[in-house]
Amino acid sequence: MSRKPRLLDLFCGAGGAAMGYARAGFEVVGVDIKAQPRYPFEFHQADAMIFPLEGFDAIHASPPCQAYSALRRLGKQGHVARYYLVEPTRLRLWGTDLPYVIENVVGAPLHAPIRLCGSSFGLNVQRHRLFETNFLLLAPPCQHNKESIGVYGDHPQISKGMNRARNLREAQEAMGIKWMEWRELCEAIPPDYTQWIGEHLLAKIRTHDRHRCQSSRSRCGSSMFTA
Repeated sequence: MSRKPRLLDLFCGAGGAAMGYARAGFEVVGVDIKAQPRYPFEFHQADAMIFPLEGFDAIHASPPCQAYSALRRLGKQGHVARYYLVEPTRLRLWGTDLPYVIENVVGAPLHAPIRLCGSSFGLNVQRHRLFETNFLLLAPPCQHNKESIGVYGDHPQISKGMNRARNLREAQEAMGIKWMEWRELCEAIPPDYTQWIGEHLLAKIRTHDRHRCQSSRSRCGSSMFTA
């Protein structure tokens, strides 16, 4: 019986990345050390650095970005040393031989990443994020042809000289996310990003599965993936 490929969503947060992969055709399982009551799929509260990786067809990881963004620029590295997790995460994923995606902010030490922008997907946010993959992926160009809004800070706010979301609903619409609260939105990836990545990833997995079937006909009658 055919099934959807399973994707493990490490450091999953409230599920922005997960929703995109689900829309692309994956069964998604999320893992985060913090409780995520609004995560929209199967969820495990656990340490992503020791959670078992077996039984999945692909892995997405979004290690904490604090060490690579604002706190680093403020010279507070000593307070965020435990968040330098991009490199150890990569080492874990290398050992699986599975296709993987690592996401983080601009400035994080990712290997040959692509950069995605909300404007490329018609969203009203830029939200530039980097994505490292171990499969070929080319980014669509930014389309900064209109003013975007920001979704960040402790709460919505109209400030002179700043174009931030005025309320939760406006932020949700700009991000393409309807189920999150403000703080969750501020840390989330728009699902459009990972839906686009997921469609390319799914094509790679299915191509690999077809080649495997051709080399071993006994497997063809029980292909893992839906057509």
